[in-house]
Parts: sequence; structure tokens; C-alpha cells
Amino acid sequence: MELSSTFLAPPSATTTTFKPHFQTATPLRKTTIRSAISRSKKEETIETVKQQLQDCQLIAGIKYKGFTVQQFQQLRTTFPENTKLIVAKNTLVLKAIEGTQWEALKPCMKGMNAWLFVHSEEIPAALKPYRTFQKEKKLEDNDFSGAVFEGKYYAPEEFKALETLPTRAEVYAKLLGSLKNPATSVVGTLQAPARNLVLTLKAYVKKLEEESGA
Repeated sequence: MELSSTFLAPPSATTTTFKPHFQTATPLRKTTIRSAISRSKKEETIETVKQQLQDCQLIAGIKYKGFTVQQFQQLRTTFPENTKLIVAKNTLVLKAIEGTQWEALKPCMKGMNAWLFVHSEEIPAALKPYRTFQKEKKLEDNDFSGAVFEGKYYAPEEFKALETLPTRAEVYAKLLGSLKNPATSVVGTLQAPARNLVLTLKAYVKKLEEESGA
């Protein structure tokens, strides 16, 4: 009987030895898979932002803390087709704009931001939908966090300058009016801020191209 009890002991010891090994292996595999997925999503977000930078005229941050999914869905439908709203972490956006003129966005890389990418020269028309939405939903605390236009950073209190830029139609009207009036009017137009002059010249060149191609 003593010999029998000696041979029964090893199976019990073997069970105790292998059990912890299998318990720790599974969580490690799950952690590795989660890390890979997380890395892949980050890279995908960075690539999405880089794609939006192409032909982009303005990028603006919007404080979205407290927004509901329904509000986001509703807001997205209010923007023009050439304006995209993307939710992305500040760190990922910063990585995507590194080495570009959009690095000027750094001052508004705080808190939770949604990012507005405007692919049109009609800046006021792109910003107006959010202003309307903000008032309707009483989202005073969810203001623009900042923007970059033509390489310059605009703080929230400077957005009026962006929201009152002349439209293409207004530029046409101003240019045509200057050409019909005496030379002093043309000089006055040329002495306007550089941004207005650039917009005016761009519009005039495009008008001539369209007329020559017609």
C-alpha cells in the first residue's frame, strides 16, 4: 500500500504545474491582438487626415465634448459636399500634419476636437452650418477651438474675420465695378488687404479662362 501511494502523487503534482501555464497564455494573446488592431486604426486615421489635406483651404477644430451620436449625424448632413467633419484624436491629427503648413493648428490641440476640412474657397459658407447648429442646440460651450487658413492660425475670437470673407460673387461684383469706374476705384481695390486682392485676381483669371473656353 505504501508503494501505491507513492505512484499516485506525481499526477497531482503534474496538474498543479501545468494549470497556471495555460491561464497566463490566453490573456497575452488577446493583448497582442488588441494592440495590433489599435495600431491599425491609428494608422488608418492618420492616412484619412492626410487625404483630407489635399486641396484643403481651411481646417477648423470644433469642441465636441458632450455631443451625442445623433447630434453628430445631424451635424454632418448640414455641411456642403466639399466640407468634411472628422473625429480624430489630437495626437493623430498632429502626426498627420507634421511638416506641413497646417502645423499652425498646434494651439488648439487641447481637449476633444472634431475637425472640419474645407475644400472650397467659400469659407463663410463652410463655417455657417456649424454656427447655425450651435445656436439651435444651445451649444455655447462647444465653440470652434481654432483654425488655419492660408498658413495663419485663427483663435476662436478671430473667427469673425473668416466668417465675413467675401464670396466669389461679391469678388466678381467688386472687380467689375472697379473696371467700370474711374481709375481711382481700381487703385482703391488694389490697395485692399492682400487676401482680398488674391481672391479678386483668382476670380478674374478663372472668369477669363471660362470665357475663353466657352
